[in-house]
Amino acid sequence: MATVLKVFERWKEFLGERVEQAEKAGMSDETISKLAFQIGEFLSDKVDPENKEERVLKELWDVCDEQERKTLAKAMVKLAKANN
Repeated sequence: MATVLKVFERWKEFLGERVEQAEKAGMSDETISKLAFQIGEFLSDKVDPENKEERVLKELWDVCDEQERKTLAKAMVKLAKANN
């Protein structure tokens, strides 16, 4: 069975579930986006991409400045919500 990080569709599903849980817990969109940014920073620094989609995201993350990274994190939250 593939891990969450190895299959991008599973990663989006997992992220969508976590976003839904955060919303149900009363977190604001701004707080969720801030957490997504922090997770993005961690993944970029500590986790080697497991697939081509994650590799593209890491390459984008690496060339973006902080504001662009925040926008990318917000976009990932929107993508997770759209797939949930």
